[in-house]
Amino acid sequence: MILPDLAELSALRGAVRSLTLRARRPAMAQLQGGHRSAQRGRGLEFEEVRLYAHGDDTRNIDWRVTARRGRTHTKLFREERERPVWIVADLHAGLYFGSRRQFKSTLLLRTAAMLAWVAANGGDRVGAVIAHGANTPDILPPRGREAGVLPVLQTLLEAQPRAPGTPAYDGLLKAVSTLRPLIQPGSLILVLSDFAALNSATESMLASTTLHSDCRLLWITDPLERDGLPAGSYRVGLPNRLWWMSGDDTRTQWQNIWRAREQTLIDMAMRLNLPLSRLSTHDAVIESMNTLLREPTWAA
Repeated sequence: MILPDLAELSALRGAVRSLTLRARRPAMAQLQGGHRSAQRGRGLEFEEVRLYAHGDDTRNIDWRVTARRGRTHTKLFREERERPVWIVADLHAGLYFGSRRQFKSTLLLRTAAMLAWVAANGGDRVGAVIAHGANTPDILPPRGREAGVLPVLQTLLEAQPRAPGTPAYDGLLKAVSTLRPLIQPGSLILVLSDFAALNSATESMLASTTLHSDCRLLWITDPLERDGLPAGSYRVGLPNRLWWMSGDDTRTQWQNIWRAREQTLIDMAMRLNLPLSRLSTHDAVIESMNTLLREPTWAA
């Protein structure tokens, strides 16, 4: 399997031009209500042209329309409110694994890149908190356009695992803890993780961090984790720590452990009222994202 590079992640921008990233509620709806702002100022989003009225800013006069209609007209703008979109990436050595078309780490990077491009194309500001192993999570403050996306992609590439190793079981907790003091009300938080080390501390931190923001959980999985080993004997483990395992003898216990882990994550998502989406290494990322971003839970 080939690890992604910057050229590949940058090229994904073209694959998402028709997609939009919409929160379950408008970005500022929790604080300001789900309606269009009545305040009109010099924002970036043009709204309409109308006849000039006494007191209007003369800098907004539309001279083309004025010349064509013979009466002075002025431009009105809807107040610009850029939404911060935070990508929380839980990268660790345990993601250097995949039984199908890609590693779990590769799936995470490709998904994060597509979400970042969709957000930037929609006028949002893109930032990230990226946990990787025992290191302090990297923080990339939200910025607009390519200036926001490209540093995120580069940091993800540098943080991706390049060899098997022992998973870091505190990466997600550290990432969410790092994000908490940075978050602004009305932000959209996209958490990408395999949630292998979910615990009460992580749930509590997620609950407080997402209190005034929209959040979505994206679960990185592989079919082998769910189904267990096929019939036969296999050498499994990490380098210098390998042992033989029988698919027939271990499958039932394997699947029971997986179902318990799955239920723990589902229960947490329901308690916190956070949408949960499952992504698999078996599926092409572009097809998955086309389906994912058209789900009703993304719509405002």
